[in-house]
Amino acid sequence: MGKLVGGPFGMLHGRVGNLVAYVLNGENIMRKIGKSSKPLTPARRANCEKMTVVNHFLQPALPFIQLGFRFEAAGTNRNAYNEAVSYNKMNALQGAYPDISIDYSKVLLSKGELPAAKQVQIEKTEHGIAFTWDTSDISSQRRHDRTMLLVSFPELGLVSYHPSGSKRIEGKDLLYFDQDYKEEHMEVYISFVNAEGTQVSDSVYAGAFDAVQPEIPEIESKDQEETLPALQIKADTLQNRKVVKQKGKLPKNRARQKNSGPAPLSKRTAPS
Repeated sequence: MGKLVGGPFGMLHGRVGNLVAYVLNGENIMRKIGKSSKPLTPARRANCEKMTVVNHFLQPALPFIQLGFRFEAAGTNRNAYNEAVSYNKMNALQGAYPDISIDYSKVLLSKGELPAAKQVQIEKTEHGIAFTWDTSDISSQRRHDRTMLLVSFPELGLVSYHPSGSKRIEGKDLLYFDQDYKEEHMEVYISFVNAEGTQVSDSVYAGAFDAVQPEIPEIESKDQEETLPALQIKADTLQNRKVVKQKGKLPKNRARQKNSGPAPLSKRTAPS
């Protein structure tokens, strides 16, 4: 049921029939809901697939995106997440329907005017991911910018992030994550936010760590305990036994031929 918030001249909020109304950035928005009757053309199927792929990756990072894209959405009737979906759908997808996937190196999780991190390197440590970046050309105004760090676990649909870490001038930071996920596939990003929280930089793709495949132990059987030479000796022995057996027993037709030869002379009948 829809409600007028603030009296008869207030904002409409809720559902009325097949319409739903809500307030976005101070503006009353109304949209139609329900299933579309339009046929799913190849283009529409591809668009649905793109939205599914982008949302699967971005939704776990929603709190980070709300900080990283908030200035892109300022002054519009869109929100930060809308802006992030729109950008990454246009720029961070690869392949053709139905094999569409994320190009992690082109993803943006924050977008702004601050200088981005340069020459970023990462290393997986006992406690988390260690970041380093170049500090050789930092202006005095940017020395106190803070890091925004994020690691995504795409196959798990999870992220770990830090919205305000080390200062830019320090050139290093450490992002902690649950050690239960230390062997999972990881995609890693870094941004900067100024000390006042009024500006951010574009995020930078710092790299990835592949999943660690568990080792499958070899199961030894009694048959495997025999060495190759031992097996060869056994095979040769069996073959020799077969040959000896064959030599010791004549075929029936050969036996008959041997017995059907001429009788001994002592038993021959004299000619008449």
